[in-house]
Amino acid sequence: MDSSKLYYIKQQFVLGAYPALTQVSVPDASSPDYIPTLVYKARAFLALEDPNSALALIPEDSDHVALRAVAALAKGEEGLEVLRDLCVEIEGEEFSQWEVEMVQVLAATAFMRAGEVEEALETLSGAEKAGDETSAILSQIYISLSRPSVAQKILESALKVDPDSLVLQQTEAVLSLVTAAQGLSGEPYSTAVSFYTEQLANPSVSSAALLIGRGVARIMRGELSAARSDFEEAESTLTRAQSKPGMGDVLAAMTVTAGLGSGKRGEADELWSRLCSEHPSHPMVIDLFAKAELFDSCVAKFELPPRAVASA
Repeated sequence: MDSSKLYYIKQQFVLGAYPALTQVSVPDASSPDYIPTLVYKARAFLALEDPNSALALIPEDSDHVALRAVAALAKGEEGLEVLRDLCVEIEGEEFSQWEVEMVQVLAATAFMRAGEVEEALETLSGAEKAGDETSAILSQIYISLSRPSVAQKILESALKVDPDSLVLQQTEAVLSLVTAAQGLSGEPYSTAVSFYTEQLANPSVSSAALLIGRGVARIMRGELSAARSDFEEAESTLTRAQSKPGMGDVLAAMTVTAGLGSGKRGEADELWSRLCSEHPSHPMVIDLFAKAELFDSCVAKFELPPRAVASA
């Protein structure tokens, strides 16, 4: 069983409270919480797009497989071969289930970032007695592949074993955003809204990700005013934490909300301009610009047919 401190650290990570997690003190090297704390704190830095700070946490002479794996993840594509080697190394009997799961999860994350989807699936699908985080990330990969039924099957199996798992419940909420799961209330997206609302009531958690998730669910339910409030609060949360990562998602969501509202075209245009200038690599910006270029290309190639002339 995890200590109360480690439980708190895992909770912060799963719920996306990365700025707070980066401020957590690291226990003494003799503590059983030392390695897991380093791993989750380093992963928080990576989520905040700060690989240098993540690498600075890891002792250079460490031979622990989980620390080597998170260091390799921080190095991007340069660390892929190290992660492949680690996936082979953990096939030995001397590693704990947590160590094996961490290596597999971190390796799969790196493979997905590199576009190696099949390798990520193979890494996780071959895991025996898959842990909660393995099942969660495997489900989320299938969600990204537009295969929610497979993701649902994996989640249902994992939740039967550990129904109180926070990471599984979080993934279930994400799946609900895709499937519009009704839960017990019978209202669409209620599974997601219930999860996010419950976690936001926790005074020890400050997470823009939870607010964004609930706001998206509210957009899908047509609750634009409530969604707008969530996104504005998320923006304030990120501003207070001086955290740029995640702000692009907030602006994208606010743009959509303003665009759907009546008489909000000017505001939507302003938010879109901010998103394009401040976060040009955001997926929504890239996708819309690509579609605009495709449209312009098609227009340039289009030739007007000759005018029909009535024959005598």
